[in-house]
Formats: sequence, C-alpha cells, structure tokens
Amino acid sequence: MSSSSNSTIDFKGRVAIVTGAGGGLGRQHALALAARGAKVVVNDLGGARDGSGGSVSAAQAVVDEIKAAGGEAIANGASVTDFAAVQAMVKQAVDAWGRIDILVNNAGILRDKSFSKMELADFQLVVDVHLMGAVNCTKAVWALMNEQKYGRIVMTTSSSGLYGNFGQSNYGAAKLALVGLMQTLSIEGAKNDIRVNCLAPTAATRMTEDLFPKEMLEAFQPEAVVPAMLVLASQDAPNRTVLCAGAGVFEAAHITLTQGAWLGSGPDAAEQLAARLAEVTSREGEVVPQSGASQGSNEVAKAMGNAKRG
Repeated sequence: MSSSSNSTIDFKGRVAIVTGAGGGLGRQHALALAARGAKVVVNDLGGARDGSGGSVSAAQAVVDEIKAAGGEAIANGASVTDFAAVQAMVKQAVDAWGRIDILVNNAGILRDKSFSKMELADFQLVVDVHLMGAVNCTKAVWALMNEQKYGRIVMTTSSSGLYGNFGQSNYGAAKLALVGLMQTLSIEGAKNDIRVNCLAPTAATRMTEDLFPKEMLEAFQPEAVVPAMLVLASQDAPNRTVLCAGAGVFEAAHITLTQGAWLGSGPDAAEQLAARLAEVTSREGEVVPQSGASQGSNEVAKAMGNAKRG
C-alpha cells in the first residue's frame, strides 16, 4: 500500500469512516476512497443544512453508488454529537471489517449570523457538531488505532477558523479549535503511527451555496478538494499539517512564532512593547514550533541570553 510520488495512492485493505458523507464534499470523499479500494462507512444524519431532521437515506444512496461501482460500503445514520451512537458506528465497522484505518471528520452544519444577532444556542450547536462531533468520533477510534499501531485522521477545518469570515463566529471558533485538537493528537499519536492532519476546503456544497456568487461556485467543485484528503488519509501522509484546497489549488497554512524581543518585566515593559510592537510582530525569521513547549523554551533562551549579556 505504498503511496510514494511514483506510485498510485490506493487504500486496498483499509477501512474508512467518513462523517457527513451523504452529500457534498463528504460524498466525494467516500466515493474516492471506495474507488481506490477502501471499505467505507458512509455516515450521515441526513438532516437539513442547519442540522434539523434526520434520515439514513442520504447515506444509503451513497452506499448504493459505491456498491454499483463494485466497492464495499455500509450506511450509518448516527449523529456525531451522540457519543454512544458514534461508538455503535465504530462497532458496526469493526464487526463488518475487523479494523478502522481512516477517519475523515467531515460532518458539519451552519447557523450563520453576526455575533450581535446570534443566539447562544446556535453558537453551542455549531461547536457541538463541528468540534465535539470530531472529538466523539476520534475518541471512539483512538484506542483501536493505537492498538493497531496505525491510523489516519483528517479534521475538516476552514478558512473561517484560520482567518475569519463575517457572520461565522461560531463556525470559525469550532473550526480553529479543530486545528488545536490536531496539533496535540498528532504529537500523542505519533508513537503508534497515528497521523492527524487538517483539511481546509473551499468547495461548492449545500453548506456554502449562499457564500459565493454562481461563477465562483462553478470553480469550487467538491471533487477539486478530494486529492488533498486522499494524501492526508494515505499511508505516506504527513503529520500535523493543515492543507488548504479549492478550485484545483493546494496550499498549506501554518501557525508560526516570530523571533520576538526580550523586554524584561520592569515597570515600563508595556510602554517598551508598544514602542517595539512592529519588531515583535515582524515575520522575518518566524518558525513553526514543534510543540507548545517550544514557545516557552524560546522565551527562556532569549531571557537567559539577555541576562548573561547584562
């Protein structure tokens, strides 16, 4: 199952769960994984764009497509917000195929409004689906992947979380939280070859149809995002990477740390910081820390260096 640059990425013998796979981007993910040999659990609550309602028919329709093309798949209608139902979904996959190699956390809803007009219930619901839904699904497969000493987990983040978008404070907060979750899980899972990454897609789906003009929607077909997911789900996937994809363009987003400056903690430290803020925030020489502890190490090293010079 090698997936080097000189060979085809395939998933023969692999088992994948794709949440929110009854339509849009999730459907394309499920179809692509199955076409390359994976056995796929197609999960979808089958609700409306705002999360209301539910039916397994959307998931079953995708399963029927996969089977018609000669693949293997089973449908699941669990809500990712229900941990017991998610655990049952994992059991369904293991009972059918004995293992789980890939989890694509794709399920999501929208409740867009400006923050001043947003009800807290709408904020909470979006966080529950996007963030806690991914937490529930990841927790449900985590022990199994550690036992297998193999796992590939893809979190679906968003430019709204990375950079912000008007009217999406709930969605953006949940999506950036997934990057934080990925950062830690990629460290914790590395010893057992569990690689955790994020995908930030721009795609024309039911969830985004109101966000872009028609000509842009035509460029942002969901199929154009799928190659990034396939790389992140593959045997040779990177670890701790945020891949961005849309309209056939692929980028990477990084959370970086500037070189900064030592100013001490004297009574005028705030004034010094204000005066030298451009220097502190300069991106020249910025780095991507390997863990949160790296920030502290950098600060201690700079402070000690200045103390010695003093």
